[in-house]
Amino acid sequence: MRISLTKYGFKELIIFGIPCVVGIGVSVAFFPWILPVPLFILAFLLNFFRDPDRDTPQGDDLILAPADGTVSHIVPIFEDNYLKCNTTKISIFMSVMNVHVNRVPVHGRVEFIKHTKGKFLDARDDECFSSNESTLMGLLLMGSHTKIAIKQIAGRIARRIVCACRIGDVFEQGQRFGMIKFGSRVEVFVPDSVPFEVLVKVGDKVTAGKTILGKIRKSEI
Repeated sequence: MRISLTKYGFKELIIFGIPCVVGIGVSVAFFPWILPVPLFILAFLLNFFRDPDRDTPQGDDLILAPADGTVSHIVPIFEDNYLKCNTTKISIFMSVMNVHVNRVPVHGRVEFIKHTKGKFLDARDDECFSSNESTLMGLLLMGSHTKIAIKQIAGRIARRIVCACRIGDVFEQGQRFGMIKFGSRVEVFVPDSVPFEVLVKVGDKVTAGKTILGKIRKSEI
């Protein structure tokens, strides 16, 4: 069975994968009792950096999940960096077992990117929203005046945020744009001025590029 791996993890796969393969060979030849250790580490790496292809729902009125995981928060909040207005924030917690490649939830153009250094609190901690290292990306939906924001937040284990985009880049709905390595949280902000209907609830399992977080009334896009 072929495993699709993300390009964002090639460095880690080489650095840690090669010693694992060597360790497996040495274990088989001389120390069979330690074979489970390199096998487990290699299996973890392949599982973490997997990047399956997905059929993405398409629609100017749809906002898709940018990450795999569990919806942890749906709350009102003022986003003061890009949108500068009251918004609905949907937070998704990603465990180390989830696919960690992030996908753009709309067809849009990148207008804003801000990386903020900070702490590495547990991604389930409410304080991590404002205190942890993060990257905020602002998107303008193509063919409209609607804007949303996506925030990648590092966690206690996740210490490496990859946001492979630049201001001016145009992304298709569901297109890959980065990842957070080893457990994390991703948030979507939708302005209150946008007639947005949330279609998920706290506790729901979501899939990046597939699960519809909510819909915008087409007459308002």
